[in-house]
Amino acid sequence: MAYSRIRGVLACALIVFGLAGCEVLPRGAAVEREIVKAATGEPTDFAVHAVTRDFLADLAAWPNPQAAHLGWIPASGGARTQVIAVGDTLEITIWDSSDSSLLSTPGQRAVQIQALEVAPDGTIFLPYVGDTRVAGMTLQVARQTLQEAINPIVPSSQVQLAMAEGRGNSVDLIGGVAAPGSYPMPDRNFTLLNLIALGGGVQTALTNPQVRLIRAGDIYGTSIARLYANPQLDTLLRGGDRVIVEEDRRYFLSLGAAGQQNQHRFVQDELSALDAISIIGGVQSGRGNPGGVLVLREYPQSALRLDGAGPDQSRVVFTLDLTSADGLFSARNFHLAQGDLVLVTESPITSVQTIFGLVGAVFGLANQSSSLAN
Repeated sequence: MAYSRIRGVLACALIVFGLAGCEVLPRGAAVEREIVKAATGEPTDFAVHAVTRDFLADLAAWPNPQAAHLGWIPASGGARTQVIAVGDTLEITIWDSSDSSLLSTPGQRAVQIQALEVAPDGTIFLPYVGDTRVAGMTLQVARQTLQEAINPIVPSSQVQLAMAEGRGNSVDLIGGVAAPGSYPMPDRNFTLLNLIALGGGVQTALTNPQVRLIRAGDIYGTSIARLYANPQLDTLLRGGDRVIVEEDRRYFLSLGAAGQQNQHRFVQDELSALDAISIIGGVQSGRGNPGGVLVLREYPQSALRLDGAGPDQSRVVFTLDLTSADGLFSARNFHLAQGDLVLVTESPITSVQTIFGLVGAVFGLANQSSSLAN
């Protein structure tokens, strides 16, 4: 009877080991060798590259896998005073002490001409004077120009000028701040950070907030962190500009034996593989394989190269070994791209532990059956 029980147990063990050999045991992640078969020379439709110090030097020459890069406009000097633009509204007060003025009635000392909108051709219309160009002038220069135009009509007059900014002298701040809206430009030295400050600052809930500047049909972009770190990028605004502050929409994925299996936002402009490992909660202890962390990436066809200056296949698997010093340093200098998949493979030891657990369960069941039989 004992011999038959032992034989049964051995048969069960052989079945378990057979299952292990067929790789049908339940697992939560792939083993590294199942993914990187290209390393063994088998034909595949993807390339495999080990991330090492030597490879990083070659990778630096590869095209940027990110989406179309948005440029930015550096800062420059501007006028300290306001400049009249098309769409602004002017209010003109003409002071005249003459009793026979063409503009005023007897006893009247001042005439106000209100709501004079600067026409698309940059002019305003004045009675007895006609169209006078004022766009592009400061208030002081425009006042002198109007004074000279009115003097032949009313020699003893004095001109006073005030302005309300229109669309041509205003900028729009859209979203991502405490008080979005349309803001008049006080002068030509009005910068992006000045505008954001007027809007109450960037919302603290945004992850790595990005700035988008829309000007004359073109879109420029950078991050708030980059603006803070580089004051020379605090560009001057122009009338009609639209500024959008939004959360960084880039993300990467994590799967396998990672601390988290999820979609993760970029928390900074450049995210290294080591940063990503920290964000996903590291490698699961006792299950994950720190020597088999993979980054899966797809390049556009336009990025493919045959001369080594880029990937030779659109699908690329980068392998990271976090068990060596070179692997750790290289992971810190390997930057993730939008849409990358970080896959933490399962340690082969996990399968062995599963096997022994099943064998132990079989022996336990056999012993329990023997006790019941006795």
